Amino acid sequence: MTHNGEEAVPVRSPEASGLRLAMDRPDQQAGPAREPADLPHDRSQAILEAAKQIGALLKRAGHPFALAGSVAVYAHGGSRYLQHDADFCVLPDDADAVAATIREAGLAVLTPPEDWLLKTTCHGQNVDIIFSLAHQPVTREMLDRAHVLPVDSVLMPVLSPTDLIRSLISAFSEHYCDFGSVLPVARAVREKVDWEEVRAVCGDQPMAAAFLFLLERLNVIDAQEGQP
Repeated sequence: MTHNGEEAVPVRSPEASGLRLAMDRPDQQAGPAREPADLPHDRSQAILEAAKQIGALLKRAGHPFALAGSVAVYAHGGSRYLQHDADFCVLPDDADAVAATIREAGLAVLTPPEDWLLKTTCHGQNVDIIFSLAHQPVTREMLDRAHVLPVDSVLMPVLSPTDLIRSLISAFSEHYCDFGSVLPVARAVREKVDWEEVRAVCGDQPMAAAFLFLLERLNVIDAQEGQP
């Protein structure tokens, strides 16, 4: 967890729950003040409130966990403009106990067709309880590497920047390869990420390698040593 002491949704990439990241508020158009039909209302504060409540529940119950997804990016210094859900990583063996804790707080828990997460709703916002990231089970070591950070006002463990980036990049595939959603995340946390670790773990994957090359060409990260 820390150094302790530190949507079912159709046509969705498997285990990419934390990938739906809206980084910047769309530019406002001149003219009459009205919301374009295809743009959602800003739900950032409601998502933060949901994250705080679920995080507080998990803390009180003593469940090992780490905040993930777009709210984790915000906690690490990224954009506060959130347009999706809140995501939490828990150990696979703890999934049933975590679900019981959430139900005891009066929140419904849903089991979607995907077998790597549970879902609940808090403050009208979706919350995903994830026990597998990018095809790999959440591990105790991953949770132990989490950073304890304030999330709007509540301290909670947040997935480390390296694990966060690694999980996002590893989720790329022929069916899901949205570099545009992850690029702002990489920019926001680049100085906090062990990029050699990221390369070592997922640099041999074609889509991940292409994204790392893009980051180098955009001068987001340094070129790998020994490469031009």
